[in-house]
Amino acid sequence: MSTKQEEIFQATFDVPAKVKLTLKKHMLHIEGPLGKTYKNFKKIPVGLEVKDNKVTITAVNSRKKYHAIANTTLSIIRTLCEGVLTGYTIKMKIVYAHFPITVKTKDKLVLVENFQGERAPRTAKIHGTTKVTSKGDEVVVSGPVLQHVTQTAAEIQSNTKVKNKDHRVFLDGIYQFYKEKGIEK
Repeated sequence: MSTKQEEIFQATFDVPAKVKLTLKKHMLHIEGPLGKTYKNFKKIPVGLEVKDNKVTITAVNSRKKYHAIANTTLSIIRTLCEGVLTGYTIKMKIVYAHFPITVKTKDKLVLVENFQGERAPRTAKIHGTTKVTSKGDEVVVSGPVLQHVTQTAAEIQSNTKVKNKDHRVFLDGIYQFYKEKGIEK
């Protein structure tokens, strides 16, 4: 009988110079020039360790599944560090045929007014520290956390979906057309 000793996957990530990481139990706090954010790794089966501006991620087992989970964790941490350094921006286009659509922000809500002549505005939630600005026929969604920026943009797009009409004819709505790294000033 041959016993094969399998190695447990371990990856290290060098934290960028302007980013500060702290780990308290399972909560990873990330602080950079554009702001602060955090991620809870309690339900993700990985071992995390922060030392000397390096993050070490250790898989809990040697199976492929845990190797993949560790790589996903590494990707999440990289994305969060990139976000607090440069930020993320999504540009959306307002499209209408007859009724001019206006987009306003109020507190943590995006109000889409006069969509297909409707009296009540359609609303979408703004997640996290994301900023939403409207310039003419463009809506710019930007922030340091990619997950919050994309979720806000997705809610705006899905809330302006045409219902009970032929979507091939009625093309009104707000559509994503550009995504980039960096926050537009």
